[in-house]
Amino acid sequence: MPKYDKADVERRMAGAVESLRGDLGGLRTGRANTALLDPVVVEVYGSMMPLNQVATVSAPESRMLSVQVWDKANISAVEKGISKANLGLNPMTDGQTLRLPMPDLNEERRKELAKLAGTYAEKAKIAIRNVRRDANEALKEDEKKKEISEDERKRLEEEVQKMTDKHVEETDAVTAAKEKEILTQ
Repeated sequence: MPKYDKADVERRMAGAVESLRGDLGGLRTGRANTALLDPVVVEVYGSMMPLNQVATVSAPESRMLSVQVWDKANISAVEKGISKANLGLNPMTDGQTLRLPMPDLNEERRKELAKLAGTYAEKAKIAIRNVRRDANEALKEDEKKKEISEDERKRLEEEVQKMTDKHVEETDAVTAAKEKEILTQ
């Protein structure tokens, strides 16, 4: 049974890009984005729960997030959770709804966020290259076990390299779009 699995390599590389998209979605730009509150956890009912399990998050305006808390008893816990997340947001309570106006970003903060986006991109590229390395090692092992020929190994290594290049390009494109969004809002 060959160790190399093209579908698995493709899935893992695509997973690195998706993870990057999630990381970049959490970066706060001037525009309201519900993904910004994804990392927020709230202490309710004696345990820590993700915010989306105790409230509905929406973006009714381009510069405002709205958090509709389902249980009135959890409003202060949700408020605390948002404050603890250090997102730079100040919740304003309005009945069972918390309103979160998006503050303007100064130039220095924009540059920090763009740099952070670059750091996330580099982590994704490293993950993609690690998948490539694992795939190439599996191919060499398959060749050593005489399951594939040397020519077949070389052809498959080129295929792995093409997948790597495609996912690195996608990583660059996603990051460039996010950096542009950060720097021009």
